[in-house]
Amino acid sequence: MAHKRLEGRVAIVTGAAQGIGAAYARALAAEGAAVCACDVLDAQPLAAQISAAGGRAIAAHCDVTDAKSVQAMVAETVKAFGGVDILVTNAALFAGLAPKPFLEIDSAEWDQVMAVNVRGVFECVKAVAPEMRKRKYGKVINIASGTVFKGTPMLLHYVSSKGAVVAMTRCLARELGDDGIRVNTLAPGLVMSEGVLKNPAWKGAVIANNVASRAIKRAAAPEDMTGTLIYLASADSDFVTGQLVVVDGGSVMH
Repeated sequence: MAHKRLEGRVAIVTGAAQGIGAAYARALAAEGAAVCACDVLDAQPLAAQISAAGGRAIAAHCDVTDAKSVQAMVAETVKAFGGVDILVTNAALFAGLAPKPFLEIDSAEWDQVMAVNVRGVFECVKAVAPEMRKRKYGKVINIASGTVFKGTPMLLHYVSSKGAVVAMTRCLARELGDDGIRVNTLAPGLVMSEGVLKNPAWKGAVIANNVASRAIKRAAAPEDMTGTLIYLASADSDFVTGQLVVVDGGSVMH
């Protein structure tokens, strides 16, 4: 029987009901982790799918911008599985955004993106860190974006929010290192997730130009992200913290 790298570990994945988040949750479960799949959408079908495949999972409704909602989700995870070892802060606003000049982004939309993409990460790490400190071990994997390195236009709020996530990762790695908690960033390129496929903004020449910028010239699927995720979640990366890995087929090289 093959050794599972995350046997005995407990993972939380935010924004896990569909798309890349669901792929992360399935991959963690396949490597032996018990998973809390949380989302503002219904993550129960995913949890049922993982359980049917022989894994362990629960679904939790969670609004990452609401501190009490996040704390309740973490408490539910601890009650179900005994603790938390891994946090994947995947919940974010992106696929549904309409690219537009920054002069056309209104303050409400800016604030909404920052609340989910930046403060959501803060709320989740803040709620989980005490549980990881109890074990003197933890893996926080923040999800950013390759756009941070490109200065991608027409998405100023999104790119700015993901730049903040990169900065947060570095600060958190310093603050939590003595507690045995590693904090790293996974930065996907444009991935053909369910949400992206539904957005008419991500069609035709936009996709073709993005693929053409890559050293590996093909579209990315959610599953292309999971190998790096598992590395960052497992003991293989126990001496790695404060780092960022771009997974985009070589569009960004830094």
